[in-house]
Amino acid sequence: MIDGTVPATAERATTDRQSAAVDPASFRDPSGFVFRRDGAVYRQVNRSFAARWEDLEASGLLDGLQASGLLIAHAAAPLDAALRPELAHAVIRPEPLEFVSYPYEWSFGQLRDAALLTLEAQAASSEAGYTLRDATAYNVQFQGGRPVLIDTLSFERAVPGRPWTAYRQFCEHFLAPLALMARRDARCGLMLREFVDGIPLDLAASLLPGRTKLNPGLLSHIHLHARAQRRYADRTDAGAAAATGRTMSPLRQRALIDSLRRTVEGLRWEPAGTEWADYAENTSYGDAAARRKDELVREFLAAAGGDRVWDLGANTGRFSRIAAGLGRRVVAWDVDPAATELHYRRVREDGTTSILPLVLDLGNPSPGLGWANAERRSLRDRADADVVLALALVHHLAISRNVPFDRLAEYFADLAPGLVVEFVPKDDPMVRRLLATREDVFPDYTIEAFRAAFGRRFEILAEAPIEGVSRSLLRMQRRS
Repeated sequence: MIDGTVPATAERATTDRQSAAVDPASFRDPSGFVFRRDGAVYRQVNRSFAARWEDLEASGLLDGLQASGLLIAHAAAPLDAALRPELAHAVIRPEPLEFVSYPYEWSFGQLRDAALLTLEAQAASSEAGYTLRDATAYNVQFQGGRPVLIDTLSFERAVPGRPWTAYRQFCEHFLAPLALMARRDARCGLMLREFVDGIPLDLAASLLPGRTKLNPGLLSHIHLHARAQRRYADRTDAGAAAATGRTMSPLRQRALIDSLRRTVEGLRWEPAGTEWADYAENTSYGDAAARRKDELVREFLAAAGGDRVWDLGANTGRFSRIAAGLGRRVVAWDVDPAATELHYRRVREDGTTSILPLVLDLGNPSPGLGWANAERRSLRDRADADVVLALALVHHLAISRNVPFDRLAEYFADLAPGLVVEFVPKDDPMVRRLLATREDVFPDYTIEAFRAAFGRRFEILAEAPIEGVSRSLLRMQRRS
């Protein structure tokens, strides 16, 4: 405008842009970024990526990957929706994610499926003359029970003869943790919480049993790969540059991806014999009491309403399936990797799309990680449930982890407005089992103290004994 005033529409657009924010996990790539406005998620494509974006769109690669379920779907958005218009070439609106989870919360099978998805996408891209320039596990999310790539800007036209630039990243984010989980201990997946940029290959090689060197894939992609990294890390001469800048024919490119795929497929882990994976078979419940508990859980969840349920201490998913049967979308958390793996296998085999099993120690929940502790959000920051389902859980946290009732009530209230919770008294066999090897320093572990502590944060709407056992089920609503 000549007089320097700002039109009302421009003023509103400026205000909208100021109220929007770049996603904390989307700052590393100069090609573009994800941002949020009014609850919706957008991805801005920057001008620096304009030529490659136009090439990608014209190629049909993105359409093909989306049609095959490998890549998250998106729709074009108006350019004036850009958060940084001075940088913008295009704006797209990806399909909303049901829930953002992280690799250190996945079971072995989930990480393995995410790895195979990444390799399939790279193989499909390579056949079309393109490549994945990133192979981080954080580019994968689980949607409808299945893994899907979410970084649309990770694809670019391949340079003939150039080796796969994301090879090392794939090995650190996928192959190394999978090998450690399969050949050392399934809990090694939690190392990804410390090494958010992937497990260093020299560390993985040192932790893996020596016999893994007899596996051609693990020998090549971890042990020898780690040795090559150490050798070239100490060299600054032209020989090192030539080695790292070597070329690779299309045939060798395909052979590399095929070798990685066979190595990943060859890694297996059978979850059995752990305390919590077998817990469903070793509880205080007889058949009649178990059926009555199922009925009460279904009744209380139906009365609680809402669309999203977090099942804390889900074990292998018995009550998650009840919630899903009521039309709820369920995130099912459990501390045991074996129980979560068994749950995920059942979800995958049944074709269930509304349950996402994940690994979580509720006594030490996922914190904010990465840059400024905000790149990977904490569990509390991702809380989006309408109802928390906490069955056969409180006694473990209160007695095994010494968490007072009022702290539990406060945390549950932070996670969701609704709560369906089970109280297990001291005379229950499972509580006696917890107290068998420790001093009973819990004089306030009573139903009266439980009601009083939770009553300060929640209104207790219903309480019912579970016939056949001494346990009770309660339904609560957070106080405003």
